[in-house]
Amino acid sequence: MRIVILGAGQVGASVAESLASENNDITMVDNDQDRLAYLQDRLDIQTVHGNAAHPSVLASAGVDDADLLIAVTQSDQTNLVACKVAHSVFHVPSRIARLRASDFVDSEKLLAPENFAVDYALVPEKVITEYIARLVDFPEALQVLSFAGGSVVLVGVRAYAGGLLVGSPIKEMRGHLPAEIDGRIAAIFRRDGAITPTGETVVEDGDEVFLLAAEEHIRAVMRELRRSVEPVKRVMIAGGGNIGLRVAEALQARCQVKVIEVNRRRAEHIAGVLKSALVLSGDATDEELLQQEAIGAMDLFLALTNDDEDNIMGASLAKRMGCARVLALINRRAYADLVQGGPIDIAISPAQVSIGSLLTYVRHGDVAQVHSLRRGAAEALEIVKRSRSLRTAIARRRRSSGGGSTTCRRFRAPSSPPSSVISNATATSATSDWRRRSRKAAY
Repeated sequence: MRIVILGAGQVGASVAESLASENNDITMVDNDQDRLAYLQDRLDIQTVHGNAAHPSVLASAGVDDADLLIAVTQSDQTNLVACKVAHSVFHVPSRIARLRASDFVDSEKLLAPENFAVDYALVPEKVITEYIARLVDFPEALQVLSFAGGSVVLVGVRAYAGGLLVGSPIKEMRGHLPAEIDGRIAAIFRRDGAITPTGETVVEDGDEVFLLAAEEHIRAVMRELRRSVEPVKRVMIAGGGNIGLRVAEALQARCQVKVIEVNRRRAEHIAGVLKSALVLSGDATDEELLQQEAIGAMDLFLALTNDDEDNIMGASLAKRMGCARVLALINRRAYADLVQGGPIDIAISPAQVSIGSLLTYVRHGDVAQVHSLRRGAAEALEIVKRSRSLRTAIARRRRSSGGGSTTCRRFRAPSSPPSSVISNATATSATSDWRRRSRKAAY
C-alpha cells in the first residue's frame, strides 16, 4: 500500500514505524527538515519538506498515486485542508485526519465527502482519556486493553513478592483458579527484555506480566501476581489542558478530583466547565502546594501537562510525598522507559496509546483491534477468522524483545455470542520479516 503521512511528530513517527515494516511504501511530509532526515535514516522511508496543505507539496509526495493519506500534523486546519485537497484534486481513496477541536470532531457534516472529506477522524485526547479512565478502574494495572467488544481483557501488571504465582512456574496457575475461571499469561517482560512464557517459566518479582481473561474473571486472575488495591477515590490532576480537562470530566462523578493548572485564565475557564472538581491555580511541582492539598492522602496523581520534564518532576515529587500511585504522560519514549517502575508507576506515551484505533482503520478487513504494548515494544491485535466466526488475540514483539512464541488455549466469554469468541491468544517475538509473513498468514 502506498501511504502518505503528513506530520513528523510523535504520532506521525509512531504510525510510520508501525506501517513501514509491513511492505508499505511510506512518504512523510513535514516542515522540519532535520526531523525528516532523522526519520528517513531510521525508518528507511521517503520524505518531502514543505507545507502539508499545499497542493504542490502533496504532488511532490506522490499523493496522486497514494492509496491512503494520513494527516496528523499539529494543526487541525492543515489536516482538514490536506484531506480536502487529496480528495478533490488527487482523488485519494481514503483519508485520515487528526483533530482536536470539538467543533470539527462533533460535526459529521463538516467531515463529509462534499466538505472536508475525512473518512476517519483520530482524536488523541479522547483515546487517551478513555485509556486513563480504564486504569482508574483497575488501579493495580499498568495497561488495560479490551477485545471482543469488551468481553475479554488483556491486563499488564507488575508481579510482586507475595503473589500466589510469584516464584512458581506458570503451569501452577491453573490449580489456583476455580474451575469456571480461565486465564492465560500472554507475555512477560523482565528487566526491559521479553521472555517467551511456557508452563515451566517461573514468574519473578518485578516482572511485567500480561494476563488475558474474560472481563468478569480478570481480577481473580490478577490476584495470582499481586494483592488487590483499594478502589481509587481521590485523584489529583496536574495540567488543565485538553487531556487534563477531559480526564477530570470523566472522573468527577465517581472520584474526588483536584486539578492544578499553572495558567490562571485557563484555571478559571476549567473551573467553570467542571461541575464538582476543585481547580487550583498553581505549579504542580511546588512542594508546598502539594503538601497543602494533602498529596499524601491521594490515591492517584496524574501528571498530564504538555511538558515531559514537568510531568516527570511532578509525578516523582508526588510519589515521594506519599501519593499511593502516580502516572505521567511522557512524549519521549526514552524518558518513559527510563522512569517507569522507578519513581513513576505508569508512564504513558500519548502517541502509542492514540495510534491503536488509527492502525485498526488502516489494516481493517480481518483486524478488529490494534493495541500498543509497553509504549511500542509490542502490538496486540484482534484478528477475525471469518470462516469460523472466531477472533484471535495476538501479541507480537519487536526484534529487541527476544525470540520464541507461546499459544494460550481457546476460551469463551460466558455472555459472548459465537462471533465474539477469542481463541488462541499468542505471544510472539518477531523480526520485521516475520511480522510481514505472520500478518499474511493470519489473514
